Amino acid sequence: MKMLVCIKHVPDTETKIRVGGDGRSIDEAQVNKWIISPYDEYALEQALLFRERDGGEVVLLSAGREAAQATLRQGLAMGADRAILIKDDRFDSADGLQRARALAAACAAETPDLVLCGKYGVGTDEAQTGPMLAELLGWPHAAGVAKLEVADGAFDAERAIEGGVEVQQGRLPALISCEKGLNEPRYPSLKGIMQAKKKPIDVKTPEELGLDADLLEGGPRLTWESLELPPERGAGRQIEGDPAEAGRELVRVLHEEARVI
Repeated sequence: MKMLVCIKHVPDTETKIRVGGDGRSIDEAQVNKWIISPYDEYALEQALLFRERDGGEVVLLSAGREAAQATLRQGLAMGADRAILIKDDRFDSADGLQRARALAAACAAETPDLVLCGKYGVGTDEAQTGPMLAELLGWPHAAGVAKLEVADGAFDAERAIEGGVEVQQGRLPALISCEKGLNEPRYPSLKGIMQAKKKPIDVKTPEELGLDADLLEGGPRLTWESLELPPERGAGRQIEGDPAEAGRELVRVLHEEARVI
């Protein structure tokens, strides 16, 4: 079974984000490390588990700038067999549909049995690229999956819903977006890191995949107008005095000022 895992190149989630000078993007000069989007790690781990059980091939797929190769190497060190990078700096400002169209072109060329991705890429948190990619491919899709089984050309997926668990079933090929709890992603071993240096990354341009020249030229349909950090939390309020009086004052504040009760 051939499995494609979509990987997004994102800032380390422990990075202290600062807004850039344009007021619409982050200041990348302050980002010391870039990583695989954490939800994509669950997708990669699941593909590796399926390969270890049933054999096959795990191929990483990303659309982005040249620097995304370093992130793909992280995935190769975890155990993926090879990687594909659709290279164009404009993917950094592309919307979900532009990325999905590029990924769909690569998927069509690779003809995988299963495509796995995270439920969303951290940072934008839009959760659009996966479903759009499945729709463009015309494949069944299950989103936010926390339990997955694949056998005999079909899948059984479970996802949490309010008050219960939803079970979805379908035939392969299919696309599954993965949720935290699906598995426990492994760390790259020293052997894996050394082997990753020799594994191939096939760098392609959008044009080489047969994509229309205006895919990125026209700009995204969805753009960020502004970006700002949440306001700093104000100082706490301490209610002093007799415990009974303090309790009554607390209830009043919660009811009349905070309006939470």
